[in-house]
Amino acid sequence: MTTFVDRVVLHLQAGDGGHGCVSIHREKFKPFGGPDGGNGGHGGSVSLVVDPQVHTLLDFHFRPHVKAENGRGGAGSNRDGGNGADLVLKVPDGTVVQTTDGTVLADMVGAGTTFEVARGGRGGRGNASLANARRKAPGFAELGEPGEQLDVVLELKSVADVGLVGFPSAGKSSLISVISAAKPKIADYPFTTLVPNLGVVRLDNHTFTVADVPGLIPGAATGKGLGLEFLRHVERCAVLVHVVDTATLEPGRDPLADIDTIEAELAEYGGLADRPRLVALNKVDVPDGRDLAEIVRPDLEARDLRVFEVSAATREGLKELTYAMAELVEQSRAATPSAEPTRVVIRPKAVDDAGFTIEAEADGSYTVRGTRPQRWVRQTNFDNDEAVGYLADRLARLGVEEQLVKAGAQPGDLVRIAEREFDWQPTLYAGAEFVPGARGRDVRLEEKPTRASAAERLAARKARRQRPADEIAPTSDDGNDAE
Repeated sequence: MTTFVDRVVLHLQAGDGGHGCVSIHREKFKPFGGPDGGNGGHGGSVSLVVDPQVHTLLDFHFRPHVKAENGRGGAGSNRDGGNGADLVLKVPDGTVVQTTDGTVLADMVGAGTTFEVARGGRGGRGNASLANARRKAPGFAELGEPGEQLDVVLELKSVADVGLVGFPSAGKSSLISVISAAKPKIADYPFTTLVPNLGVVRLDNHTFTVADVPGLIPGAATGKGLGLEFLRHVERCAVLVHVVDTATLEPGRDPLADIDTIEAELAEYGGLADRPRLVALNKVDVPDGRDLAEIVRPDLEARDLRVFEVSAATREGLKELTYAMAELVEQSRAATPSAEPTRVVIRPKAVDDAGFTIEAEADGSYTVRGTRPQRWVRQTNFDNDEAVGYLADRLARLGVEEQLVKAGAQPGDLVRIAEREFDWQPTLYAGAEFVPGARGRDVRLEEKPTRASAAERLAARKARRQRPADEIAPTSDDGNDAE
């Protein structure tokens, strides 16, 4: 059974916002009670937080689909819907969040680090919130905004100060079990270690962590063995220690060749050339191993490498090795600049920033992109003409109509906003705040004859004035013919 997972693909769905409510207050002796539809609640967001008690991404391996709670819809009597609960996922320290195409969204290091990866949708406003001095009883409400939906890749990169690298069965697990309290699996066959092991070393007033990376073999950086899966765990290490088996019986193996092979794999993986190196010639408790260590030591020192002859079985040389690790770790920490307090940078919008862009497509259509117009379209109920007219007014006030004209759009051209497509008809969008009509209807969306010229309108007005009063049919206040 899988017990360690360091890479998963999460399918995230933030909560949708609740719909606003359309309601008119009804009470005895109050025939015109006014609108009282409540607002919808906001959808829950999905966030990641670093928890020191979590060490693997195993939970997400079995449950990759994550969905936050939706907001609830509003109700009459000015009752707002409840907000959806935010979903907080606990991840281990060192988790890297990236998109499926490799774009890094967040590198989460440090307990308590939080990142909102998917934001919940806004709740729609009810008709009580949409009412104003001219639109006293709106016959529509806003829909809830859909929550963000995306796939992200979580990769765990162990946060360790020292990384132990070497061939399988070189003694890395035995070494980390002796210098720390870690208890990795130890056996006399290759690839005993299938997952990275972390151990905390305490030496005098020094404390640092050591990572035992599964054995590397030639071609590990291209996918052979287990190396490609776990080379990422040495990226954060400040010091690398080559653990070399001086008592191996495999033909063609010797300490110099082993180190050259591992260095070639590290160079091909990239990004590790600047890390200081130490060499631990392990298993010197075996007579042949001690003899080989004494032979190769001068050659390794000629490469400016600090060499230590150690034995995990008898603990020979481990004290000197751990002190050397602590020294290099302290040097790395001293050279690393201290984290500065977070500064909030305020960048005001440019005076000519309309908040949206219009792009002319190759097929002759136009695409409007922007946070506000896209959200407005998603929150519009297109089965309600009054809501469509309200959307037209908002887009006109934002300047979308004007910019479409400047971009060369003609009546009848296809315009895309969010997931909707429209046949653009500028004559329908007068930009008026309110046009009288029956609740839920907008007279501008009804079929009308082509607008007459100014001269024709003037002539018709004069002819109307000259008609007898009894021939003129009375009209109602809303512009419709009276019955």
